[in-house]
Amino acid sequence: MAFEEIIYAVEDGVGVITLNRPAYRNAQGYRMLDEIDAAFDLALIDPAVRVVLVRGAGGVFSTGHDLGTPEDLDYRQSLGAQPGIQTYDQFKKYNLDLLVKWRNFPKPTVAMVEGYCIYAGWMLAAAMDVVFAAEDAEFLAGFVEYMSIPWDIGIRRAKELCFESRFISADEAARYGFVNRVLPTADLEAETFAWARRVAENSPEALRMAKVQMNKAQEAQSAIGQYDVRVTPLQVAMVSAAVANKGTVMAPFLVKQTRGADLEVIDQTAPKEVGQAVTPEVAASLTQMMEKVVESGTGTRAQISG
Repeated sequence: MAFEEIIYAVEDGVGVITLNRPAYRNAQGYRMLDEIDAAFDLALIDPAVRVVLVRGAGGVFSTGHDLGTPEDLDYRQSLGAQPGIQTYDQFKKYNLDLLVKWRNFPKPTVAMVEGYCIYAGWMLAAAMDVVFAAEDAEFLAGFVEYMSIPWDIGIRRAKELCFESRFISADEAARYGFVNRVLPTADLEAETFAWARRVAENSPEALRMAKVQMNKAQEAQSAIGQYDVRVTPLQVAMVSAAVANKGTVMAPFLVKQTRGADLEVIDQTAPKEVGQAVTPEVAASLTQMMEKVVESGTGTRAQISG
C-alpha cells in the first residue's frame, strides 16, 4: 500500500507512524485511518520492530475527525458503502474497531503528542500504551465512539470534562493520569525515542506478557463496574498467562470470585475477530498451574470453568 497521508519508517527497533496531513492539522479521514492500520500490520509482522511510536507532522498530533474535506469525501465514496447497515458498519470500523485493534496490538506503543490532541486525536492517543506530551500540548476529550475516557482519567473527571467540553493542558492531563510524561517541546522527540529504544531492548515475550496482563486488568475493572464482579490482580494475571500461553489474541471475558478463592468464567463477550476467550483446554492448564501453586504452599486452589 502506497502511503499518501502518513509516513512509516523503522528506526532502531521502533516503527514510527507519522500522521502527515499538516495542511489539515492531521485531521483523521478514512484514508489516513486505513493507512495507519496498514502501518500497524507492517509493524506486527516485522521482527525488527519491537515498539511502535505514533506522532503527528507539523507540530500537531491530530485535531480530530475529518469532517468533510474534499479528499476524504472522495475516498469515502470510493469505498462504496451503501446507506444503512453498510454505512453503519463502515463508521463502526473507523471509529471503534480499529482503535480496539490498535489498543490490543501485541507490541508496546507510545503516542508522542505535541500541539492539539482533539477528539479522534484523543482516541488514537488513548489506544496507545504510553503517552508522552510536550509541555504546550492541549487535549480535548470527545465522548463518542472509542469511549475510553472514564478509564483514561476516572469517571468523575471524565464527566466533568465531557459535560464542560474544555481543553486541558499537558500538565493537567498528566495529573489526571492520561499522560505519562510532560517534556519541554525541544526535548520531546529525543526523550520519547530514547524511551522507545530502551523498551525495544527488552524481551518481546516479556513485553507481550506485561501488556496482555495489564490490558486484562483494565478490562476486569470495566467488568467490575458493569457486573459487580470481584477479580484480584493475581487472578487476572493467571488467566492472562493461561490464554497467552495458548497463543491467542486476548479477548474480553468476565470472571467472578466464588467460594473464597475459586473463579468461574461467567460470560464470553469478545467477537471472534478480536480474539478467543478461555477454552476448556486452557482452563484445565490453568487449574494444573494453580495445583502446583497450592502444592508449593504459596497459594490457594482456584478452579476455572470455561
